Amino acid sequence: MADVDSPLSSYTSVDVARGVGRLFARNDIWCLPEMPLRCGRRADLMGIDAKGHVIIVEIKVSRADLLGDGKWTDYLDYCDRFYWALPPSLDRAPLETELFLPERCGVIVADGYDAEILRPAPLHQLAAARRKVETERLARAALRRLVTSGDPQTLQWGSEA
Repeated sequence: MADVDSPLSSYTSVDVARGVGRLFARNDIWCLPEMPLRCGRRADLMGIDAKGHVIIVEIKVSRADLLGDGKWTDYLDYCDRFYWALPPSLDRAPLETELFLPERCGVIVADGYDAEILRPAPLHQLAAARRKVETERLARAALRRLVTSGDPQTLQWGSEA
């Protein structure tokens, strides 16, 4: 990963998402960015691993954004594993406090080139019916994005997630 002392160590959420995506791809986890959830929230990354577990990643690139996020616990009802993803230069100390449920959440450090899991996310299995619904929603969203990227006019016949 990039040198954190470099003057170019200012990362965007796109950089962090790219690094996480590369790490996940090497581990047979495939994710979709900006996935709407049924609760009205939008997961930064949502994916499925090789065992069918649903994974959500919440990306934070600033301390203010990390400390000011009061909605992240809403995501826990929609995944088997939850990760925080941060750039290397962001202080991770707040993620060790009880406010951020370290026993429930994994931590990934990522830049625009790669990522590393610092703390694996524990498995908190969704009910089978919930996992089925979320997996189908994720699959349909991915297919919709694929089809409409090739023919944007097909959006007029479809519905949102």
